[in-house]
Amino acid sequence: MGIRPKEAATIRRPGPPAPARGATWARVLALAVAFALGAIVAGGVVFWLTRPDSIEQTADRLRAESALRDKTQIKTLTELARGTRSSLIPVLHGLNLAMPADGTAGPAAVTAADVENWRKTATAAVAGFADPPSGETATNVARASLASAVRQFATTVDTYAAARDLTGPARAAVLDLAVRQRADALYTWSIGATALDALNIDAGYGHQHVFLPTSPGEGALTPDTEPEGSHHQ
Repeated sequence: MGIRPKEAATIRRPGPPAPARGATWARVLALAVAFALGAIVAGGVVFWLTRPDSIEQTADRLRAESALRDKTQIKTLTELARGTRSSLIPVLHGLNLAMPADGTAGPAAVTAADVENWRKTATAAVAGFADPPSGETATNVARASLASAVRQFATTVDTYAAARDLTGPARAAVLDLAVRQRADALYTWSIGATALDALNIDAGYGHQHVFLPTSPGEGALTPDTEPEGSHHQ
């Protein structure tokens, strides 16, 4: 029986020692901390690059303050327009009796005291719109339209008063001028009232109608049919 050659001896070298449990957790914790720090740094960089600068912040604050101030002005202007409307209605009623727009009726008896009262009322109305505050463009336009209308009403009264001292064709011509001035005043007021109505809706107050009564054919704008305070466009 033959002799087997000896098997070659296998040399087994020891591998690296297995990491201890504590070292593994320390490595994981280090990675987590590094990731968190990276996220914080990255977030800070993004915020720094995208944050609104002081100019934008100031502009936003000024816009907010302007919007709040304009909303207050709209309410105040509406109250002024309502009060002016109430004071002007008797003047318009008297002028309509004295010089009807359709020309179908003759001049009503108007005393000098009546005309003087109309003048005082118109003058007070003009004073109410003096020294207006500066507001947003749309509010300024509405206010300017109403103020212009009031001045035209005052001019109408003065023109009518001048016609009373005239006779014949001159009187008729000046009365006709007064009639046209009144129509222009009513039309201008209706523009301001329409603009003010839209402003109130946008400001959240709903429909606010401060229109003056007009006669057919005078061409003035008229209020819509929505009830007061309604938010329907």
